[in-house]
Amino acid sequence: MREHVSDFYVKRAKSEGYRSRSAFKLMEILEKDKLVRPGMTLVDLGSTPGGWSQVAVENGARVIALDILPMMPIEGVTFILGDFREEDALSRLEESLEGREIDLVISDMAPNITGVDVTDQARSMHLVELALDFCITHLKPGGNFLVKVFQGSGYEDYLKAMKANFGKVSARKPKASRDRSSEVYLLGMGKIITH
Repeated sequence: MREHVSDFYVKRAKSEGYRSRSAFKLMEILEKDKLVRPGMTLVDLGSTPGGWSQVAVENGARVIALDILPMMPIEGVTFILGDFREEDALSRLEESLEGREIDLVISDMAPNITGVDVTDQARSMHLVELALDFCITHLKPGGNFLVKVFQGSGYEDYLKAMKANFGKVSARKPKASRDRSSEVYLLGMGKIITH
């Protein structure tokens, strides 16, 4: 807790009005990869507290955010409280799209940590697999996907699955990621039509 409170990015997020330190991770990736452009449709999976949605809106995207936890409103963001695996949340998402295709899916999801590494890794991989399944079904052909993944059991298989579904896959480790964290952001560019 002390580390969190004294963290440079936590302080910066507070002073600049961002809801989470992870906002700076997305900013750095967007600066490098130019993923967001004005008018595009972006889905933020596991959006709460909303740091990534804030950055996406600032970059001109039309954002639809989903989370099973409530999120305080952000101007320019359509928020859906629900589980993106369930029919109700998906049908509300489809309504929010108003016929538009999804250009980019971003996911900074992580499970509630138990402290048992094997369990936490398995739960984390399950979430990112669900996010990839969501992209396979809902992301437009040629669309992009940015997802936080923890290196460990299942990582290499997940990387293969990403490569099977996107033209190019790169790994990103932003400066705002803690050094000791095994997190890495995988960026899938150019969704391939596989079926």
